[in-house]
Amino acid sequence: MPSTKTTFAQGQLRSLVERIERLEEEKKTIAGDIKEVYAEAKANGFDTKILRKVISLRKKEAAEREEEQSMLDLYLAALGMVPGETEEAA
Repeated sequence: MPSTKTTFAQGQLRSLVERIERLEEEKKTIAGDIKEVYAEAKANGFDTKILRKVISLRKKEAAEREEEQSMLDLYLAALGMVPGETEEAA
């Protein structure tokens, strides 16, 4: 006969697994909803690739965005990809 402690642990484990399963289902539903919103944006003429980038940028702090932009500018300049510059200038 299993001990009370073992029975409790089994019940706790079952509860955790069931909660995770419910959340995974909710995550699927939400992902579907997000996909629909992007489809709506596309149907209204918005570029969804750029929209995804905007969403990504809005999640970041201003300082983090500025640091990333500085690094991007540095890399582009090193590759001669800055608008108005020629490859010989880099």
